[in-house]
Amino acid sequence: MLVINRKLVMAMAMARGSSGLAYPERFYAAATYAGFLGSPTSAGTSKYSNDAALLLYALYQQATLGPCNIPKPRGWSPIEQSKWTSWNGLGNMASTEAMRLFVKILEEEDPGWYSRVSNYVAEPVVEVEVNHIPDVVAVSENGNIFPETKTIPIENGNLSETQDKDVVSEGLGVVSVYDQWVAPAVSGTLPKPRYEHGAAVIDDKMYIFGGNHNGRYLNDLQNFSGLAIPLPRVLNMGSWTWSKVEVRAGTSGKTTPCAGHSLIPWDGNKLLSVAGHTKDPFETLQVKVFDLQTCTWSALKTYGKPPVSRGGQSVTLVGTTLVIFGGQDAKRSLLNDLHILDLESMTWDEMDTVGVPPSPRSDHAAAVHADRYLLIFGGGSHATCFNDLHVLDLQTMEWSRPIQQGEIPSPRAGHVGVTVGENWFIVGGGNNKSGVSETVVLNMSTLVWSVVTTVQGRVPLACEGSSLVVSSYNGEGEDILVSFGGYNGRYNNEVNVLKPSHKSTLQSKIDTPVPDSVSAVQNVTNATRDVESEFETGREGKIREIVMDNIDSEPNITKLQEPNEHLLAILKAEKEELESTLAKEKMQRLQLKQELTEAETRNSDFHKELQSVRGQLAAEQSRCFKLEVDVAELRQKLQTMDTLQKELQILQRQKAAASEQAALNAKQRQSSGGVWGWLAGTPTPTPTQKVEDS
Repeated sequence: MLVINRKLVMAMAMARGSSGLAYPERFYAAATYAGFLGSPTSAGTSKYSNDAALLLYALYQQATLGPCNIPKPRGWSPIEQSKWTSWNGLGNMASTEAMRLFVKILEEEDPGWYSRVSNYVAEPVVEVEVNHIPDVVAVSENGNIFPETKTIPIENGNLSETQDKDVVSEGLGVVSVYDQWVAPAVSGTLPKPRYEHGAAVIDDKMYIFGGNHNGRYLNDLQNFSGLAIPLPRVLNMGSWTWSKVEVRAGTSGKTTPCAGHSLIPWDGNKLLSVAGHTKDPFETLQVKVFDLQTCTWSALKTYGKPPVSRGGQSVTLVGTTLVIFGGQDAKRSLLNDLHILDLESMTWDEMDTVGVPPSPRSDHAAAVHADRYLLIFGGGSHATCFNDLHVLDLQTMEWSRPIQQGEIPSPRAGHVGVTVGENWFIVGGGNNKSGVSETVVLNMSTLVWSVVTTVQGRVPLACEGSSLVVSSYNGEGEDILVSFGGYNGRYNNEVNVLKPSHKSTLQSKIDTPVPDSVSAVQNVTNATRDVESEFETGREGKIREIVMDNIDSEPNITKLQEPNEHLLAILKAEKEELESTLAKEKMQRLQLKQELTEAETRNSDFHKELQSVRGQLAAEQSRCFKLEVDVAELRQKLQTMDTLQKELQILQRQKAAASEQAALNAKQRQSSGGVWGWLAGTPTPTPTQKVEDS
């Protein structure tokens, strides 16, 4: 019989300290400590910042009285007005959610509050007997009793070492255990606790960049005020030493603090920071480059149309291209678009795919198999977490949803994954209720899931927004998984290491992850699985909630894990109703699509007719212009004719006058000619005079 040492007892008590009471008792204990219930031992909210004190007040009012229905009167003092504004800003937040956020804010402001609550009584510690495999200690988690394994089960007939990090050997020896998470002893200045950060490995050094620390989420993701860490840090996994990278001024100076981004190793000595949420969102997705040789940040110059800015996306390096899928934009809209950045030509392309893509989501995991198949697992929407698996053939750009086998993981979001050979390891994540404790692995050739190990209690490995990288161990050629950070009610900065055993590597000769038979069935059933996934998620959540409330004894667990016929009938009816609704939506969608096609056809005809009318109008305008020119010419000719007519009239009058004069002269000659004229001495006119007279 071996009794747990005093140090381990203290560690267990501290672990229970943050979750030893269930709600609402835990909330009232926190409210008493903060001074809202008149605790004599409380220092009150005056020791907190003004923003924190206002937020605690508003959450307490929301949790105890409900939404703010008091009208805002005039003449209040600024303090009372700020209190009303803070309370009223919570809207219709549920009482239970307000309780949870109250405790969360108090833990962030005063992490040791629970240990100082005067009415807290430590639970007794049960002795652990080594002869029993595995040996467990009862640990209270939110009012429920969970068995906490303290020894590693027998493998190959040998008893493994103890798993608790307080009794494992320090130094590099901690990585000697297979398929178990251990915490190595690290040195140097630890980075600030964070989650939604980026991590990458270059030359057996893990670089950490960005993330959120002390973030506060109220009603909208855009309203939180978080401290992002802009400087990368590096962990030397040969000596397990943290060091800070001093960033020098580069072409674009220090990069913008961000979270929810992806950190990708590139070109041997560079890091690519892709996308991410920032305080002042960009319109398009940003890619920054950190040069490890010059220690400078610069913006990556790209061509083409970049995607809209986002965070919580997946970025997968396939050869010399980055494949970006999904995420959440600055307006909290979920995405399921697919973009590719060619790192050789630095050109963006939005890819058109066939088949049914994954539903819009963020905080999922992605991996590539055989440099051809992109796998998408899990993720979440605003209210639902998924455990579906989607595969994209990067050659045919066709989506499919293969059948998963083995121990299929529960729905989750915020998990992380890395590939070792053909195995895809998934760690952490959450389901809107609690963190996921299992580390699972998927053989990407056979699509068979299996559980590698399970952690117990509220530990950093069962959290959201952590990072996971794979590196070689101590120059021995063996791969190790390294996890850092995350959030599970508290922000973490711990490092944990797992060395996968050879038994985790499943052998298979299957070349494609999507068998033909599966693809054939998939074309028929793929359209309804998104709805069924949410249905199954809701059913599993209900069953899990019933089991968690009655986990005190083994018979109750077995009994409650089997849903009764009444529950199954209700769920079946709900499923049928969802299927009927889906069928109606499909019919309506088909009708709308047909109407849209007809409208587009009419629009095309109208466009052609409009083009014809425009052509005719242009021809008429040209003809009118010619007519106007002809009219101008005719008018000019008409004016010329008037002038000629006047000249003709003058000539006619002159001719008439000349004719009269000639007639007169002729008459005179007749009257004065002959012999008598000669006798009178009148000279005979000469021929010239005759001509002039005529």
